[in-house]
Amino acid sequence: MTAGMGASVLVGRDAEIRAMRTALARPPAVVLIEGEAGIGKTRLVREVLARRPDLRARVLSGSCPPLREPFPYGPLFDVLRTLAHAVPAGLSPVCGALRPYLPELAERLPPPCEPLHDPAAATHRIFRAVGALLAAVCPAVLVVEDLHWADDGTRDLIRFLIEDPPPGLAVVLTYRREDLPAPGLPLGRAYRRAAGHESLLMRLEALDAGEVRTLAAALTGGPVSARLADELHERTAGIPFVLEEFVRGPGAPTAVPALLQEAMADRTAGLDAPALAVVHAAAVLRDPAQEALVTAVAGLDEEAGAAAVGAALRAGVLHDWGEDRYGFRHGLAQQAVYEALLGPDRRRLHLRAVTALAALPAPPLVRLAYHARQAGAVEAWRRYAEDAAEHAREIGDTALAVELLEGLLDDPGLPAEDCARLALRLSRAATIGLTHRRTARLLRRVVDDGGALPDAVRGDIRLNLGLLLNNQAGDHRQGRLDTVRAVAELRERPARAARGMAGLAMPTWGEEPYAVYQEWIGRAERIAAAHGDEALRLAVRGNHLVLRMALGEGAVRAEAEALLAAGAADRAGRLELARMCGNLADAAAWLGKDPEADLFRREGDRIAAACGAPYLRGIIDATVLRLEWSQGRWEGLGERARQVWEAAQGAYGIESEARLVLGLLGAAHGEWEEAAEHLAAAALDDPHNAASPVLAAAGAAAVRIHLARGRAGAACSEADRGLARVRHKGLWGWAADLAAAGVDAYVRAGRIADAGRLTGEYAQAIAGRDHPLALAALPLCRAAVARSAGQPQEASAHYRRAAAQFTALRRPHSAAQAVEAALECVPDADELALLAAEFERIGAVREAARCRRALRGSGHVAAARRGRGGYGEGLSPREADVARLVASGRTNREIAELLFLSPRTVEQHVAKVLRKLKVSSRTEVRTP
Repeated sequence: MTAGMGASVLVGRDAEIRAMRTALARPPAVVLIEGEAGIGKTRLVREVLARRPDLRARVLSGSCPPLREPFPYGPLFDVLRTLAHAVPAGLSPVCGALRPYLPELAERLPPPCEPLHDPAAATHRIFRAVGALLAAVCPAVLVVEDLHWADDGTRDLIRFLIEDPPPGLAVVLTYRREDLPAPGLPLGRAYRRAAGHESLLMRLEALDAGEVRTLAAALTGGPVSARLADELHERTAGIPFVLEEFVRGPGAPTAVPALLQEAMADRTAGLDAPALAVVHAAAVLRDPAQEALVTAVAGLDEEAGAAAVGAALRAGVLHDWGEDRYGFRHGLAQQAVYEALLGPDRRRLHLRAVTALAALPAPPLVRLAYHARQAGAVEAWRRYAEDAAEHAREIGDTALAVELLEGLLDDPGLPAEDCARLALRLSRAATIGLTHRRTARLLRRVVDDGGALPDAVRGDIRLNLGLLLNNQAGDHRQGRLDTVRAVAELRERPARAARGMAGLAMPTWGEEPYAVYQEWIGRAERIAAAHGDEALRLAVRGNHLVLRMALGEGAVRAEAEALLAAGAADRAGRLELARMCGNLADAAAWLGKDPEADLFRREGDRIAAACGAPYLRGIIDATVLRLEWSQGRWEGLGERARQVWEAAQGAYGIESEARLVLGLLGAAHGEWEEAAEHLAAAALDDPHNAASPVLAAAGAAAVRIHLARGRAGAACSEADRGLARVRHKGLWGWAADLAAAGVDAYVRAGRIADAGRLTGEYAQAIAGRDHPLALAALPLCRAAVARSAGQPQEASAHYRRAAAQFTALRRPHSAAQAVEAALECVPDADELALLAAEFERIGAVREAARCRRALRGSGHVAAARRGRGGYGEGLSPREADVARLVASGRTNREIAELLFLSPRTVEQHVAKVLRKLKVSSRTEVRTP
């Protein structure tokens, strides 16, 4: 993947940093840090020592190199050589024993000691000399890294030093447990903490997915999705060095970093032939596998295989995953070994894997399909893949079924007689899944092929393609064309044609007047009535209920509940019930009918989960986001919206609503550019292919943003475009926000007559309709017109009526906005103070700040708060607002404008934020 200019940061080690700092502050101390290669031992040590301004101790750093014949005591002597200008006078005479080993210090060391003929005594004198020299330069921190590569003499010397260290000495040792000569014994023998000495043993663990996300974001200099973080965590096992190398690598996103390739080659070079065989087998198997399976693929007998697996484990090449499963520590290590295999060797190992897996009591079909394909066994691959796809469909794993069928259909050697059958299966599975791009391309190739495909088969595939384009791809124009054409091709299969007609009756799709949708659903109802197909009947009736709800009919809920109570006999029927519930929940939420939306979303999610329909569940998740926005449940809503967006995998019907909610939140926070970007992606960039209610809501938000920025002309232009589309379609129930915003824009621009005409037109369009949200917005339109006519009392009364209706509909933000407008007409400082608190409770920080500014301007003195302590080291609500804006890159001046504060006040808040978050720079501030 491409990395930005971000620098490496230390992530997930706060507890270790605190523990090390505590230990080093109380010498004599010993700190042992255990961790696998790349886990961040060196980085941790450097971080602790670099960020200790109070640490006056001298830092002496050395390491043990991986030499075939290490020089005795070499790492310690290398450290001591750096003291050339720091050796004090008056050293103990025993330090003279070091003259032969430290010629760089000869002038500062005492005279040479008399030679000793007893080797043990000579060694002891060297140990005492090293200890005396270190004591003379204390306070000091002695760091020795990679202790696993140390010679026995160096280990003995270090053990001598830490058993009775000089008073001012702290010793830090790092090592890899898997590379120690004696497992679990970094010093060769068990270490016993000396009485009265500080001692700390730490094992560094891999980062979790959240920490991987934080580190990857710092490395790339940009946001990292939760889904990508999960993939990175799986590929790198959360090992920081592996992650950094992978992210910063200049190659393809899937390439193994060169340093990791070299490291794996170095580790495998020392293995004997059987151990190397099981390593190669594990690389081909990819995932951790049982010893018997690894041994079989390696071509070894049971005894030889067990010994070989043990050797690979001891060498640190394979990892014990528990429950008799052995494999690589992370995916990149597996890939490095796999890619080093020659083609013929890989093919032979894959064939062995097919044989071994096929012999299992429950053969894993997906793995068999993979190995058969890699081995070049095409017929076996097709057989296993198709069986695996059917099994995935049966257990509700739609994503896997689609992936397998896509692979089969993308095979250029696929026989023609198999192509139509697999295309039809793929098209049916894809309509309830999330992914769509590759499927749409493959299905397009099939339906546009000039071969002798029967019209009925072509029409069936094309119908599902049209549904896929309308729902997942958001390509309503092309999807509608394909669906209409499919209806014609299905002339000999009227039941399937009726399913297409029902799709063409979905009012959110396309730009036709609602009479066109009524015509399509009427045709579909007549055909469905003549057929006994339960799934068809439910599909047609469900879409008809959605259309009737959009038109404002009031009996929809009862009819839908009756269908739910009756249930469905098979999975196809249950899928249609889930689809109906998802669509009705979506429609009800747009119209302000939250109790119905809650009912249908619960039922829909339950049925969709049982059927394995991720797209339908995603639609329901998106509806929940909009309900949370409307109902003022904003805490954490932005993160939830991003999660839904990421999980949608590009499915437009889900993604667009998540982006809409992010745009609405951005607008409420005064983040104009971010809001505009989300609103454009949700609908405004491609209005012809946008879902009608999303387009109306995005247009209304864009109008409000223009008005907030003093751009009345641009606001009117946006309103004109949006209202023209609503007039053409004739469905005004979705236009509550757009109508009210349009009237405000016309009034602000001096288009008073247009404001009046729009208000009258809107009132007539929704009269007698079951459109509660639209009816609640009507007083807003009337209030704006009255206000423009110089009638503040009447305007205030209209705003109050709107606020009451919004409150009844559980729309606290809309209600608060209406009250604010009423108070602008007829001021009341005490009520305005309460309103500021309500905006703050919801999370509408800009509007809360606007109310406070109005209060300051009126000279209102806020009542003293009682019974509440300070925030201590926690952020106050205002500081949290400032922190969020700082994290988004806002300058102090921009923050002041957004929160209606003076630049000086913002400076003070920023200083408190930095202090409380314990960061030194604005760039380190993260959204609280």
